[in-house]
Amino acid sequence: MNYKIFHLGAEHCVTGSCHLLQTAGLNIMVDCGITQGQDTSRPIESWPVKPYEIDYLFITHAHIDHTGRIPDLIEKGFQGEIICTAPTKALLIPMLNDAMAFSERQPHEIDKLCQSIDDLSWGFEYNQKFSLKHRVSFKFGNAGHILGSCFIRFESEKPTWSIIFSGDIGARETPLLPDPDAADSCDVLILESTYGDGFHEDRKDRVRRLGEILERAISDKGKVFIPSFALGRTQELLYEMDRLFSDSVLKQAFPKLHQIRRIPVFLDSPLGLEVTNIYNRLSDFWDQEARKIQHSGNSPIDFDYLYAVENYKDHLRILDIPGPAIIIAGSGMCSGGRIMEHLEKGLEDSKNDIFFIGWQGKKTPGRYIIEHSRKPGGYLYLNGSKIKIHAKVHCLTGYSAHADQKGLVDWVNSMPEKPKKIKLVHGEPSAQSLLAGVLRSQGYRVI
Repeated sequence: MNYKIFHLGAEHCVTGSCHLLQTAGLNIMVDCGITQGQDTSRPIESWPVKPYEIDYLFITHAHIDHTGRIPDLIEKGFQGEIICTAPTKALLIPMLNDAMAFSERQPHEIDKLCQSIDDLSWGFEYNQKFSLKHRVSFKFGNAGHILGSCFIRFESEKPTWSIIFSGDIGARETPLLPDPDAADSCDVLILESTYGDGFHEDRKDRVRRLGEILERAISDKGKVFIPSFALGRTQELLYEMDRLFSDSVLKQAFPKLHQIRRIPVFLDSPLGLEVTNIYNRLSDFWDQEARKIQHSGNSPIDFDYLYAVENYKDHLRILDIPGPAIIIAGSGMCSGGRIMEHLEKGLEDSKNDIFFIGWQGKKTPGRYIIEHSRKPGGYLYLNGSKIKIHAKVHCLTGYSAHADQKGLVDWVNSMPEKPKKIKLVHGEPSAQSLLAGVLRSQGYRVI
């Protein structure tokens, strides 16, 4: 074996992805993310290489649990190349700039780091082979997870070997995004397993369930709070709402939504607004369905009565507006951001509803709300105050940006030949165990 792989983060948990490939005198890192909830990763000081010894940092996509430690890496001496897809390069600085705003760094330090990241970053195309040093090459495949997401296939000419890092594989028929590409064969597959133990709702069922819940929620004349990740999930949700409000079949299916269509939808997320603008600029990377809608003159992620809440003053104003209203705000796991003030004001009102449309990490407020809403007298503490959970809580699993167990297995099965071995990462132990069992039952070697 002429390579070594070290898993420095997300080996047995979901967040904090970080992997090191050593080969032919090269140190190649794949992702460098922060952890969330109770997940942990190895401190940079304990890595087998120093940051200044890393030649390349590959980024599978722009989510913070895959990129959030890049500023730390640069501060500790990294000067190599940051390699990603062109859309990921466009998203990288806004995402990291927002994340660093919550650190102890001063504005001028953040600006300097953003400039360094931009100077070191290179955007590459999908499905083209590019050469690194020492006869090692790479190719990006579209992972279908968020805009710009990819899986990476590394290949060595002499000695011959190939390794694929899956990054995060997306679900098929995700709004705006093409389905994941089929991967080439490889010797080793490093495979995510976030939903290795789960199955998602069908996309058609998901849209209809969203419509049904919105009709019921709005009939109470309360507010609908949707904690949403600024990148990916927010744009999917806007797309689905646009379909509910403009698609002729869905309009007939949910007439109440159109009888009272003047209900405001507030996008209360500065980063969500910025990312949505980037999505609009990068419509060439959308799927055929979304591009067809765009070319007809109807933006698929904009609609009447959608309002952008750009500054904090406007945010404070909508805290006290009466319902009915729909409010989309970060953070997606309720671990910070503007959603916290909305929940503090609205959790105790039984007329209100909360939609969770993404995975909630262990010990995050989002997970806590879901678990305790099922118990009589459920509550949580926000800003030191005990808040009772009287609002109705819904989980729409079909909005996950990750493939479920079937999607992951189908993606592996799409390879022309079985990988010689598979290593599962980026998943909780229970999810990894169940997915490993399914793969082994189909003849795969899971280590």
